[in-house]
Amino acid sequence: MSNPLVHAFFVGRAVAEACGEQLEIALTNALSELGKFDAEQRERLRQFTEQVLERAQREEELSMQGRSTSAIVKRGSQPEDLQATIDELRAETAQLRAELQHYRSSSV
Repeated sequence: MSNPLVHAFFVGRAVAEACGEQLEIALTNALSELGKFDAEQRERLRQFTEQVLERAQREEELSMQGRSTSAIVKRGSQPEDLQATIDELRAETAQLRAELQHYRSSSV
């Protein structure tokens, strides 16, 4: 028969090694999941950024198309046309200022 203290030592050592292995596995899995999550979030952020930039570019192009013919004042046109164009530009400026102020207040 073996000494109970020696037996307890080896049992304790085996428990410690098994716990260490399980902890290592759990930590490895957790870090792996964290890495996957980080990569997925970065990809989603990249896609979101692309979508926002594409949308902004489309809206800018549409805005410029609408202005290309109406904002040009030909020589010899009546002063009323010029005044109307100035009024339209002032209205657009006011609208852009309001949108910019709204953007700034929502991002704070």
